[in-house]
Amino acid sequence: MADAAARGRDELAALLALAELPGIGPVRLRALLGAFETALGAIHAPVGAIRAVPGFTPAAAGMIRGARADAGHAILERVERLGATVLAPGDPAFPPLLGEIPDPPVVLYAWGDVRLLARPAVAIVGSRNHTAYGADAARLLAAGVAHAAVVVSGMARGIDALAHTAALDAGGASVGVLGNGFGVVYPAANRVLYDRMIRAGCLVTELPPGERPHAGAFPRRNRLISGLALATVVVEAAPRSGALITADAALEQGRSVLAVPGPITRPTSLGCNRLIQQGAKPALSAGDILEELGFPAPREPATPRRDAGPPPDLNGLQLALWGALGAEARHVDALVAAARTDTAAVLTALTDLELRGLVRQHPGMLFALTLPS
Repeated sequence: MADAAARGRDELAALLALAELPGIGPVRLRALLGAFETALGAIHAPVGAIRAVPGFTPAAAGMIRGARADAGHAILERVERLGATVLAPGDPAFPPLLGEIPDPPVVLYAWGDVRLLARPAVAIVGSRNHTAYGADAARLLAAGVAHAAVVVSGMARGIDALAHTAALDAGGASVGVLGNGFGVVYPAANRVLYDRMIRAGCLVTELPPGERPHAGAFPRRNRLISGLALATVVVEAAPRSGALITADAALEQGRSVLAVPGPITRPTSLGCNRLIQQGAKPALSAGDILEELGFPAPREPATPRRDAGPPPDLNGLQLALWGALGAEARHVDALVAAARTDTAAVLTALTDLELRGLVRQHPGMLFALTLPS
């Protein structure tokens, strides 16, 4: 039994050593494993046999032949000192959904509760430079789905961090996918969240401990965010946003994509609105997301009675709209006049209230309070 465990560890170390060779990415590594069955077999294979594998130059074959499992053992020891673990395809804890994507990781480093990687999950992503509306929407949706699904995001500043935090605050679970190795906190402002995710959630990455973030790592990370989830929800995204790369990856993986609609006057809403134009389901509530996953919708919060007064956390404009609205629907132009501000601000506030279930929109840009029957 001890010999078998040692052989398994040696094989994992050989895999890590190969994964760290320059120019040997997941595609080439999978080709090697397909040709030689094991990483140890690839390391010990004759140079001629390696060169016979399609896509391998003489230089690449020589580099592989010169690889040493000791380098992989050193990585394993660093991972274990952190309290993290390494997962490879075939490991019982390897996320099953990641095995189904077109470009699955050959190695996955995990730190925290690895059991979360097998649970149904929803990815919530969005802009780093979000608006107050985007922040509210991210918190609302993440907290709303957290009772039924794990919330996955990319540990970036902005919507990602808000989604992770809201899921944990709601008593749910969250998985963060990093674009760097363990031991590197990026961005530095997320230090408290980073530590909290290790304690109450799980962090994962393809990169070895200590590796710094670089531009090419983030698109690769995005495919893992969507790959871990049954559905990806984009909260706010400007054109060419990284969140849209995640949405594209989800579509390529055959997963559902939802988007939160936003004002047409805001750049951070353009990506989401375009996704909806192209067929993405609008995410107006946590129930919309859970419905897409086949889960029962969360119990709707009790609708505030008009005679009980407005919720205490409404901002000034939302409070003014609450006062101007009633059971009878009013046109947005009348609400703009009552609030004495611009149309874009009123539409944003109305959307915020609608996401919270306080306002209902009717055809013709008419709005009314959602009152109990």
